[in-house]
Amino acid sequence: MTSKSAAALDARTSAGGAGFIGYLTVGYPDLETSIAAGRALVDCGVDIIELGLPYSDPGMDGPVIQHTGQLALDAGTRTRHVLQAVEALADSVPVLVMTYFNPVHRYGVERFARDLASAGGAGLITPDLVPDEATNWIDAASAHDLDRVFLVAPSSTDERLARTAAACRGFVYAASTMGVTGERAAVDDTAEVLVARTRAAGAERVCVGLGVSNADHAREVGAYADGVIVGSALLRALGDGISSLRHLAVELADAAHSARIGG
Repeated sequence: MTSKSAAALDARTSAGGAGFIGYLTVGYPDLETSIAAGRALVDCGVDIIELGLPYSDPGMDGPVIQHTGQLALDAGTRTRHVLQAVEALADSVPVLVMTYFNPVHRYGVERFARDLASAGGAGLITPDLVPDEATNWIDAASAHDLDRVFLVAPSSTDERLARTAAACRGFVYAASTMGVTGERAAVDDTAEVLVARTRAAGAERVCVGLGVSNADHAREVGAYADGVIVGSALLRALGDGISSLRHLAVELADAAHSARIGG
């Protein structure tokens, strides 16, 4: 079957832009509000939603996502709540869960794939899992028609890029810079080079995250990537209320969707 996230990205790039992918931490500031925030992103034109599963050792996350994740954990957010949020949003846009792999391992890889598919989820983004060590997940995802999104970074060798591109379904997640996630004043110049290298290694679709925080960034990245991923900036806006989230999301969606028109 066709990848839900791939179809959403292809629709945007064929229309002259790039997809807008928004990340939210499930359970921040509470479960109901995080679901309402997802619905607000849909209203504002998001093409794919990433739902973050809060984790107790978020070594790759920046301060905003760490903070929201800890608040969500303290409030009792668990894997079942993430699946509940997926089910609430999956009828509107493709929904990917982004998680470190340990919670999936503890839950049971086959069970997680089954329950995610049953909830309507499109697939999983696994920032700390490399394809070489992902045989069980790849098999389970294939059995349940789920996307598999792995990460590449500027330091990735050409061999690593090729292996990752071959293992992914949906898109390859290109980390625009080395280091943890979070907002930055500018998107690293290496992002465009990384996208080109990843495509040359065989990737059909490459989306860029880490550091994208405003419309100018989204327009810049959307000119060469298939999708623009925004997380920390949206969560920071949500901290000021859903109306602030909406305002930023509209700007980001408009910039990403028009990134290649007239270019």
